[in-house]
Amino acid sequence: MRLLENEIQLVALSIFSAIYVLRLIWLFRFQSQKERTFPAGNTSKSIVYSMFNVVLPWAMESTRKKPVFYAQFAIFHLGVAAAIGATFIIPYGPNIFENKLVVLAFQGILGAAFFVGIYRLFRRIRRPQLRLISSLDDYFSLVLMIFYFASAAFAVPNNYRSSEWPLMLFFGLTALFLLYVPFSKICHYLYYPFTRYFMGRTMGHRGVVAKKKNSIRVVIKRGVES
Repeated sequence: MRLLENEIQLVALSIFSAIYVLRLIWLFRFQSQKERTFPAGNTSKSIVYSMFNVVLPWAMESTRKKPVFYAQFAIFHLGVAAAIGATFIIPYGPNIFENKLVVLAFQGILGAAFFVGIYRLFRRIRRPQLRLISSLDDYFSLVLMIFYFASAAFAVPNNYRSSEWPLMLFFGLTALFLLYVPFSKICHYLYYPFTRYFMGRTMGHRGVVAKKKNSIRVVIKRGVES
């Protein structure tokens, strides 16, 4: 069990990190294109706004009109953070999970993420629009995440004296994820800072990022006036 929690995890994490370093080197080899127009807005503020847009659900029409959709997005990713956190807490800070309230909090988040994962899977299967753009990787990743959340929920109590199977399953899936994620669509978060940076810079340069809360109306008004 200790071998699975430490050495195997460290080897898998090293391979994971090496692949990401290679990808980052590849990404930074692309040269940024310069704008050929005069700046019409504040580029720096626009970049910051673009980076943190993911935590501003009222700024996007899709999440502003469908708050439940954003809620399930937030719960799913909080579950991911909780599961990742557990992989470090169990071997290197087990005393944290000696607190029952902490364990219950982790299990609550992971349980909610588990049900959101099931909802996402059935939504992808049920809707023809999503089936059309879905690949095998989309389904496999979701199924794997569902099992991962479930295994993490059973592992966080860290009751290795009564049974090691929940911990072995959890850390076995963790090692599998570390090797699988860099080659799957789950690694989309690696590209997030790059895409949001360039989008924010472009929009800021062109002055199309609104300053008011009702951003859509301000942008439309500017377009009509011009």
